[in-house]
Amino acid sequence: MVLTVGIDVGSNAVKAVVIDDSDSYPRILGRGRQKVRGADLADVVRGAFELALESAKVRESDVEYVATTGEGENVPFRTGHFYSMTCHSRGGLFLVPGAAAALDIGALHGKVIRMDERGKVLGYRMTSQCASGSGQFLENISRYLGITLEEIGPLSQRADKPEVVSSICAVLAETDVINMVSRGISAPNILKGIHLSMAGRLLKLVRSAGVEGRIAMTGGLAADSGLVAAMTELASDQAFSIELVAHPDSAYAGAIGAGIWGAFRHRKLAAAAKGA
Repeated sequence: MVLTVGIDVGSNAVKAVVIDDSDSYPRILGRGRQKVRGADLADVVRGAFELALESAKVRESDVEYVATTGEGENVPFRTGHFYSMTCHSRGGLFLVPGAAAALDIGALHGKVIRMDERGKVLGYRMTSQCASGSGQFLENISRYLGITLEEIGPLSQRADKPEVVSSICAVLAETDVINMVSRGISAPNILKGIHLSMAGRLLKLVRSAGVEGRIAMTGGLAADSGLVAAMTELASDQAFSIELVAHPDSAYAGAIGAGIWGAFRHRKLAAAAKGA
């Protein structure tokens, strides 16, 4: 058994997975996730790592390679570090076979990563960090509306007259939402409007990257069913031939990709050591 751990250190959460790469196709044995929330980052990383080990029922000494990505360059117990887009493309392809691209929507920004059939990055496009189309923006809105993040998607899909937020500035967009609440606009219509606004910008990003066909949704917002539904709806209206696929493990895509690349690097190093 060849065990590796992939750790994706994000601005909002740290995700970790244990990968068994001893067979012809990698398997996920365990997962761990912890929110950052102003806590000591080293403690959060260690906590997510230990949760993944516990979930997989393995010991730290069983792990051959610890691969980090995202903001994980300074994790003291890492074996190696891999570029975020490389990990999201490989993790997205693992979760959604046949995908031509990964659409990574995280806490601060979104990016479209074009890839080949092996997960090699061919190009990318990224939103600006000030855009009102990020996980952090939606988290702020959910707190203001008094709902949980898990409620956002289902509520959005109950909308009957969405109020579109047009501003690309997160601060101004939040002001728009406050005004909507004061005007008595319902939470479902506010959320669907936000999703449609985000969906429009993300679809422009996908078009600018020259992507068509199957797209793997990665990052935390892949779990937002309302956003995925809004993007699918707009793509259909625009006759844009894409298939957006979210997987239950989409939030772990970066960590999965890191774990798979870590296994590849481990085998290369082991082969080099034997040949020396």
